[in-house]
Amino acid sequence: MTAVHVPGPTRRRTAGLWWLALTALAIAVFAPLPYLTHSLTQLADDNGELAANYAYRPHWVQAFLYTHIVAAGLALLLSPAQLSTRLRARAPRLHRGTGRVVLACITVGGIAGLVIAPVNLAGRIGTAGFGMLAVLWVTCAFLGLRTIRRGAIAEHRRWMYRAFAFTYAAVTLRLWLVVLTPLTGDFDRAYKIVPFLCWVPNLIVVELVLRSHRHPKIIPHVT
Repeated sequence: MTAVHVPGPTRRRTAGLWWLALTALAIAVFAPLPYLTHSLTQLADDNGELAANYAYRPHWVQAFLYTHIVAAGLALLLSPAQLSTRLRARAPRLHRGTGRVVLACITVGGIAGLVIAPVNLAGRIGTAGFGMLAVLWVTCAFLGLRTIRRGAIAEHRRWMYRAFAFTYAAVTLRLWLVVLTPLTGDFDRAYKIVPFLCWVPNLIVVELVLRSHRHPKIIPHVT
């Protein structure tokens, strides 16, 4: 007899994973698309508030912006698959290979995000909020890499769940803007609220989930 962990509610977990995957896919594909098909000046002329903030910045700032958009978008696109227990079990090599890409994208995207944080649209609160997001995002990725290299699989997963909380900020930021822009009556006002709101609740949810699974129930299972 061996002991196995009792999984949580399968339907709830599956529905949650599908929600994360579909919303991540939508943002990862459609959010970067305008920046990859139009210039910043074109987007600014079409009343793109974010693009207008970067349209006349130095070229190196624009380069870091595009680097952040592409790297963060790819990390967001690939990360939900890394959360799948079934995929990890059935295709461990794919999980490891995708994981390396995700970690590289988080590192590049986080560093680029940190560089452009001081010139964000939200001002000082944006510099603080997005700057902390970038630092914590890269830190969790680094700790996830360090723990898996020494074989601490459970600890590795915990750090990567935290990293996903920061990766998913790209989705929650836009969801909050959809809610807050009509409430505040102005995109700029709404944007000044989201630098912390886009990631702090995500991290709280992940920490609560990790805490609830710290001591899972164990039942005997005959092998």
